[in-house]
Amino acid sequence: MTPLEHETLSGPATRKILHRAYHDFADLSYERLRLNFGGAYIYNLRKDRVYRERRIHTDKKRPPEVSVGERRRPQPNGKPGYIWIDTVHEGDLDGLKGAYHINAVGEVTQWQIVAAVSQISEAWLIPVLERILEQFPFETLGFHSDNGSEFINRTVADVLEKLLIEQTKSRPRHSGDNGLVETNNGGVIRKHMGFGHIACEHADQINTFYEEQFNP
Repeated sequence: MTPLEHETLSGPATRKILHRAYHDFADLSYERLRLNFGGAYIYNLRKDRVYRERRIHTDKKRPPEVSVGERRRPQPNGKPGYIWIDTVHEGDLDGLKGAYHINAVGEVTQWQIVAAVSQISEAWLIPVLERILEQFPFETLGFHSDNGSEFINRTVADVLEKLLIEQTKSRPRHSGDNGLVETNNGGVIRKHMGFGHIACEHADQINTFYEEQFNP
């Protein structure tokens, strides 16, 4: 590997590589650089046309990101079928993971479905999400959430696409975009569950409570 293949290092780092190439490895192609030179010499050298033509540069491009969800506020225009969804975490306490509440509210009808999961990973979330969508008394047309990765991911997008449900997400600096469900987080979940820690292993008991009290 030649010094040019190290891409754009700092002047001192490049100087060290050139010095070792000649003095330690006896590479005579760097004989002209055998005398001491400073980092400023390297920076001046980089302005030279020959250096720019021979410089090896590789752009480490990231794979294109697949956009999930359209960034806008839902516009149901008085038509049922558009739901807002959010998660409420009980937090962790003394090394014990807290449960996650899944809160979904229909914008027009205000119909609300709540559930709980032990973990927010796909294996736990997707089955609960599918059950939530089945329980609404109308065809779900729109699915709106904040930008949390639990909903903004390819797996959830594939589920919604299969069901022909439009997915939208909150816009930056628009705190009201998810206001409907966030209000219900406090008015329903925190009102009945409080702010104390509920361990993740109690998710089934939470679901039993929700089914008896709220879900049809």
